[in-house]
Amino acid sequence: MDSAAAQDWFLRKHEDGNIFGPLPFAQLARWASSAQVAPYDVVSTDQITWTKAPMLPELEMDWLVEVTSERFYGPTTLGAIQEFMRLGEINGDTLVINSRDGSRRRVNEMPLVLSQIPVEEEPASDAAGPAASGMSINVEDRIRDLEQSLREERRALHEAVERYRSLELKYQELAERVQP
Repeated sequence: MDSAAAQDWFLRKHEDGNIFGPLPFAQLARWASSAQVAPYDVVSTDQITWTKAPMLPELEMDWLVEVTSERFYGPTTLGAIQEFMRLGEINGDTLVINSRDGSRRRVNEMPLVLSQIPVEEEPASDAAGPAASGMSINVEDRIRDLEQSLREERRALHEAVERYRSLELKYQELAERVQP
């Protein structure tokens, strides 16, 4: 691809196939930063060759949000993470991973990074932009995930208790042998 900023872009939403554009790259980047570009959305300069939005490095969709220990959202932008915080979808204890360098931290450990995200006014446009997309965490899926985690924790606890009992018996046997 040529320089991203020098081209007009199209955005195709994964959920419904709606296409937005042509639009300048700066507009596309603002949309990505405000959670209007989701990880499965695709972008193009010619509407023939489409690329997943996170694959365009200039959009800086470099962050994965750990929704549960088994489920992640992203890649997304720091601006989108800030929007998810504002919407209450995540909190300061939520873990995020930078997919470029592999670093992992809690959102509340990144206040300087989050506070440095510029809040730009979007210029008036004839075409309406895509709606901001949340992480769409399905409550039933979340409940199933938690139930599965609970079953696994109970199984691990049961195994630990059994292992403790076995070790306790071995200890008692050895203690009886040592004492006259």
